[in-house]
Amino acid sequence: MRQERAIRTRRAIVEASAEVFDKRGFDCATITEILQVAGVTKGALYFHFDSKEALALGVLSEQDQKLSVPPQSTKVQELVDTALVHAYRVRTNPLVRAGVRLSLDQRADAVDRSGPWLRWRETTRRLLHAAQERGELLPHVVPGESADVYVGAFSGVQAMSQALSGYEDLEEKIALLQRHLLPAICVPPLLAVIDFSAERGGRIAAQLEELEPQDA
Repeated sequence: MRQERAIRTRRAIVEASAEVFDKRGFDCATITEILQVAGVTKGALYFHFDSKEALALGVLSEQDQKLSVPPQSTKVQELVDTALVHAYRVRTNPLVRAGVRLSLDQRADAVDRSGPWLRWRETTRRLLHAAQERGELLPHVVPGESADVYVGAFSGVQAMSQALSGYEDLEEKIALLQRHLLPAICVPPLLAVIDFSAERGGRIAAQLEELEPQDA
């Protein structure tokens, strides 16, 4: 029971931190406001996190913990699905959205924000490498290079969507991005069978949620 209570308390603190970081940004967020939102004591917070920087790292670690998507007939479709599901979660999940804001927050220079970037890039590189082995990519493609371009382009579109629509059009913009990028790396016959539809991310996210343990 004590362990379960500690897990719930930690989760409440992380979610409260996400809410405050998403609203205020790292620099303007305060421990006091996080405590108020979480409804916990200062002692409980410092038992799990010893600083605001540690709280930010806790939020950052949550934003990309669910990058895996169900297997598809092609690895390129899995690549597309991964981006669409992540876009859906940025729009709908405050914890993911706060992690994204932190990873782009230039004022959070005291926080190591490299983790999400490295994991996102590695996931993309791995999918591209598998696609290359299956003959799904054009001969000139170097998976590591394409992964960097892909992640960078995703992040730019994400930032633009946040500024212009508060992420309301993010899935549509990410679908559009992939329609523009993938012809440069995929063999032409494959493009005809890839599902780029913006609503696909939400459908797959719902499927993944059904597979999760009920107490997760």
